[in-house]
Amino acid sequence: MQKRAKILLLEDDMMLQEIIAEYLEEEGYEVLCFENGLEAAERAYEEDFDILLLDVMVEGQSGFEALREVRQSGKDTPAIFISARNTLKDLEVGFKSGCDDYLRKPFELSELLLRIEAQLKHRHKQQIFDFENGYSFDSSSGILSFKGKVQQLPSKERELLNILLESQGKFVPLESIYAHLWGDENPSEGALRVYIKHLRQIVGKDRILTRRAEGYCIQNIAQDRKNG
Repeated sequence: MQKRAKILLLEDDMMLQEIIAEYLEEEGYEVLCFENGLEAAERAYEEDFDILLLDVMVEGQSGFEALREVRQSGKDTPAIFISARNTLKDLEVGFKSGCDDYLRKPFELSELLLRIEAQLKHRHKQQIFDFENGYSFDSSSGILSFKGKVQQLPSKERELLNILLESQGKFVPLESIYAHLWGDENPSEGALRVYIKHLRQIVGKDRILTRRAEGYCIQNIAQDRKNG
């Protein structure tokens, strides 16, 4: 069974929140709802979502501030603002906050669905990373290959490789890595070092950098994009 795409919905108009959530769930999506910007940003940091739908004027912190916080944590989840704030300045602030789309209220639910589907289609384009040593990695399927033959890659190492590749050229903080790999479990610094050591054998010893106060960074890798 195909996994349902998971959506975070930040909307403090409870009637509109219920309408959007019910509509998207009927379309096959899993929807988690929030009214508070601080709580939404925290959950977006702790969990993996496929789409963020963010109202702007909410309690705790604005949708703009919430998305800036999410982006600063290293997450690049597609984000769509849904807001009655519709001036050119609002759009400018929204896109500078890191959004991928901006939908003005009021809107048709069918239009919201189209925009979500467009973001997911773009997100799920196949990305094949060539490490130029015989190894390649398909980030959409999680398949590691060596000279065309599929290789075994444990789930946490596969997830770690994806995390680093999503932010390649930038250091990913240890806290973000721990949250991705272990969630509510106690993270293991020793296990992480073992995973990094193994990944260096795959991508090249000098391609994964480490800095004590900044975490880990994978240097830019050649990639080939194909439509999935």
